[in-house]
Amino acid sequence: MTHNAFSIKNLRLAVLIDAENVPRYSIKSVMEEIAIYGTPTIKRIYGDWTSPTIGGWKASLLENAITPIQQYSYTTGKNSSDSAMIIDAMDILYTEKTDGFVIVSSDSDFTRLAIRLREAGQRVIGIGEKKTPSAFIAACDKFTYIEVIHESSEEARTESDEKLQQLGKTKKRQASKTPAVKVPDDIIQLIADSVEALAGDSGAVFMGELGNLIIKKQPDFDCRNFGYLSLSAMVKSIDRFETEFRQTTDPNIKHVFVRDKEAV
Repeated sequence: MTHNAFSIKNLRLAVLIDAENVPRYSIKSVMEEIAIYGTPTIKRIYGDWTSPTIGGWKASLLENAITPIQQYSYTTGKNSSDSAMIIDAMDILYTEKTDGFVIVSSDSDFTRLAIRLREAGQRVIGIGEKKTPSAFIAACDKFTYIEVIHESSEEARTESDEKLQQLGKTKKRQASKTPAVKVPDDIIQLIADSVEALAGDSGAVFMGELGNLIIKKQPDFDCRNFGYLSLSAMVKSIDRFETEFRQTTDPNIKHVFVRDKEAV
């Protein structure tokens, strides 16, 4: 995985999607993102499928083999799908063999569910829009914005088309990786504090270990938010830090280490 350092094994995942809080156009990109973290052994999406507002989901569900769960809106103004998702999540927790859950929603109602699942030893990955409340984001082990996933997916498809049309030309691909925004000072400080917390006598920190700590501190951290495809590329672009490659016992593998040049 290049865009973050959320280090996990091939998890068996239960994917629970809130149809009323997820844009339909993004579902394919979301499922591709989930595949990075593990195998979705359970894929369910909740909503009132008699409602015309979510009636256009059929093709997307068939394409991605997602099971729709019907939940009627018994009371006006109440989202009964939330309750159905929470009940199913607890059933899955105690009856199925899963290593983690992916909660696809921008709704803060799932904050307590995420906390409870983590208390039970499950990894919790949240996926939602940028409007998602911070409480739900903080309750997850890792949180990714749908807008970022969708933009990355579109960029990847564009790059693929360019390659087919212009074999051997790499300038456009390199240009597409150029950061769109400057890395904010608070993110630079987050990286520096994390380096300091992990640095040994040498002052250098393994990039993978650094990425894991940053995610623990800020679950919605994603280098794609700042236009980078990898944490390594992002850190290398910041003058405050220097990186070095160290050879492993495998001659084909080198590890990247980071050092804060301003550290005393």
